[in-house]
Amino acid sequence: MRRLIDEEHDNKERWLVSYADFITLLFAFFVVMYSISSVNEGKYRVLSDSLEGIFKSAQKSNKPIQIGESSASAEETGVHEERIQLIVDAPEVEKEREKIEPSKEDMQLQQIAGEFEESFEDLIFEEKVSVQKKDDWIEISLDDTVVFSSGGVEPIHEALPIIEKIARIMEDHENAMLVEGHTDNVPIRSPVFPSNWELSAARAASVVRYLALEGVSAGRMGAMGYGEFQPVARNDTAAGKRKNRRVVLLISKNKDIRESLLN
Repeated sequence: MRRLIDEEHDNKERWLVSYADFITLLFAFFVVMYSISSVNEGKYRVLSDSLEGIFKSAQKSNKPIQIGESSASAEETGVHEERIQLIVDAPEVEKEREKIEPSKEDMQLQQIAGEFEESFEDLIFEEKVSVQKKDDWIEISLDDTVVFSSGGVEPIHEALPIIEKIARIMEDHENAMLVEGHTDNVPIRSPVFPSNWELSAARAASVVRYLALEGVSAGRMGAMGYGEFQPVARNDTAAGKRKNRRVVLLISKNKDIRESLLN
């Protein structure tokens, strides 16, 4: 009987153990919840700021999202816009293609420039002749001392082989050619030429005339005088004046001289 009473007493007190475990778990739960709420306060603010920035930022899509099947008219409009964009971009695409693939005219200009560089190698070395390749022209500049005497308009004897070389090169090509005359800023004192305009124009015309006599087609040549108004160097030094006194041959990629001037 005593043994039965002891067993019943033990069974009545076992709930205290469970209760104590429950209280312990409940305390641990609140401790964990408090810990989480304290640590994540900063994260919550970061999340809040991010969401606020997203909803306040500018719209990144210019077109609304289509729900369901798109209409045929919308598809046709898209195709039409694409065709318009292709038409607008066509000149730029053509320019890029020309940069990669040089045209026949550009290749011909490059060939002519190479022939002049080879024929006038010595004068180029002496800096009396220069050859420069531009987009639409080849510019060949001749020091006036290799073509004319001081104040003269007829080519000197030493200039005749130079003019012959130019004619031999241009005989094989149909490109238009403009001859320009340039002077320094020292006024001409001559009863024949009232100013440097007339002197530079007469020199350019004289070179054109001699080239025509050597067989270059006169219909694709022109002469122009600029006087002292297109200098390439300063006129306050002897070296600068010497550079400004020059005859320039502009060889165009076109065949028509007037078309070349208009472009």
